[in-house]
Amino acid sequence: MSYQGFAIHDTTKYNEAKKITFKARTVGDYDVVIKVDHCGICGTDVHTATGGWGGPILPVIPGHEIIGSVTKIGDKVTLFKVGDRVGVGAQVDACWSCKACDMGEETYCKDVIDTYNSTKNGEVIYGGYSNYVSANEQFAFGVPKQLDKAEAAPLFCAGITVFAPLKRAITKPGMKVGIVGIGGLGHMAIQFAAALGAEVYAMSRGDSKKEDSLKMGAKHYIDTTKENWAAPYKMEFDFILSCANSNKGFTGDYFSCLTVYGNYVSAGLPETPFELKAQHFIGNGASFGSSHLGNRKEMLEMLELAAKNNILPWTEVLPISEENVKLGLTKTYKGDVRYRVALTDYAAAFD
Repeated sequence: MSYQGFAIHDTTKYNEAKKITFKARTVGDYDVVIKVDHCGICGTDVHTATGGWGGPILPVIPGHEIIGSVTKIGDKVTLFKVGDRVGVGAQVDACWSCKACDMGEETYCKDVIDTYNSTKNGEVIYGGYSNYVSANEQFAFGVPKQLDKAEAAPLFCAGITVFAPLKRAITKPGMKVGIVGIGGLGHMAIQFAAALGAEVYAMSRGDSKKEDSLKMGAKHYIDTTKENWAAPYKMEFDFILSCANSNKGFTGDYFSCLTVYGNYVSAGLPETPFELKAQHFIGNGASFGSSHLGNRKEMLEMLELAAKNNILPWTEVLPISEENVKLGLTKTYKGDVRYRVALTDYAAAFD
């Protein structure tokens, strides 16, 4: 069986997608096959298409913020039936036998299998800019009716990427949480942090996103380009989640804003290294870390909270085509979108 998708063939032409036909990969006993209706364009797609995170398997079909319908199930699937509406994020399988998997933290599996730019049993895996994808049933998630729309597709990567660390950090109402970088991730982080009961401080370079941030649920806005911006917030924040895609303007001042033993977690993954010193942490015993997606329990909790509180990405929707894949990737690369892009109208694009 063959499928079709929009593929990048050259990292120097990261936004030039061409429609290709490719062989469907083998459907495992626990796999579900999904006909795609909507797919978000994620910053990861740009990092992959440009080679910024390393050379991809070319041609690569990006896309890991997927909503569609189950069309086929493996012999041992129990969670879904044909016709179910599901979403898939940035991972489609795991080894299910390592320590992380045994802990229920399958997104940290030592043999993680991504939704695209990866392989399983020698077969290349292609992503959601195609008409069909497949995933282990544990990485497919029922879509609440309120979220069954193109605008919601980015929840399956951007949403869970920020929700999981926030859920772990916000243990009681009123905790002070800083969100650094108000873009594709950050605008979701503000909404989820507010819904989880935090007092949210949006932190961004300049004030162009102040009005939006306050609409999203932030109570305060900090322009980090101002001189001595951090001084009023010394040891104020219980937690800081960085959603920035760039290290521009990054200094140790962020850590000075954390309470004793506070955590700074970078959900954003800049292509260049952070410049850190031990001295940045010694004043309050702060720590620096990162986070990868979220486990199945966290994904289900995130979808439930989003449906209950009408939390949606601010999404620009485009019918999928070579022209619109190019437009969406270009806008995402340039940061010229508020705040996500999603592709739709798949039936019109594929045979």
